[in-house]
Amino acid sequence: MKNLLLKENADTTRPYEKCLLYGAESLTDAQLLAVIIRTGTREKSCIALAEQVLRLKTGREDILGLMSLTIPELMKIPGIGQVKAIQLKCVGELSKRIATRKAESGLSFHDPGTIADYYMERLRHEEKENLFCMMLDTKFKLLGEEKISTGTVDFAVISVRDLFLAAMRHRAVQIILVHNHPSGDPQPSEADINITRRVREAGEMMGVRLLDHIIIGDRCYVSFRESGLMNQEEEDGLS
Repeated sequence: MKNLLLKENADTTRPYEKCLLYGAESLTDAQLLAVIIRTGTREKSCIALAEQVLRLKTGREDILGLMSLTIPELMKIPGIGQVKAIQLKCVGELSKRIATRKAESGLSFHDPGTIADYYMERLRHEEKENLFCMMLDTKFKLLGEEKISTGTVDFAVISVRDLFLAAMRHRAVQIILVHNHPSGDPQPSEADINITRRVREAGEMMGVRLLDHIIIGDRCYVSFRESGLMNQEEEDGLS
């Protein structure tokens, strides 16, 4: 009986057995990753490898760091080859897509918070600025979205021409801009304010209305419309 109890105690520390006994929610972040990694090395168990992956970005165990790790960075860890690195990256991408799909069901183009939720997991882990344009018809139906640019750490290279070419392709009459701040602080910069004004003015000439510009931070956002940064005519027309 003593040997049996020892075996049972040992099994509950293994991710597979622990998941079977108590459910996936009982696993730590390292144990969840260990299930994906599956095998360790002679020197390290799969859990030890998982813990090293979690510490790679910040020096402490942080599951969010996995989102921004590249395949070459993961492969620097002995025991993490190309296949395991790809598997880990795919897990991160899958989690982002699940979060995006969940937010999609509550998407309302009259509510900037729902738009921020839709983009949050996709953008808040990015290390460069990415600008997206959402294209809508007169009835606020989403016709499509396009990534307009990917910039440096602190500035998205925005081509107003490319933006409106995308809007024309989708036959949009209304657009919403969304971009992220890698710093995690969504407060608009002077450049953000200037480009918003340029897009709005160009849109007025082309008959394509800029409804809002939403900046994504780390679990927070700023909406130009909510903050009163869009001009008053735009605000009155949307109310």
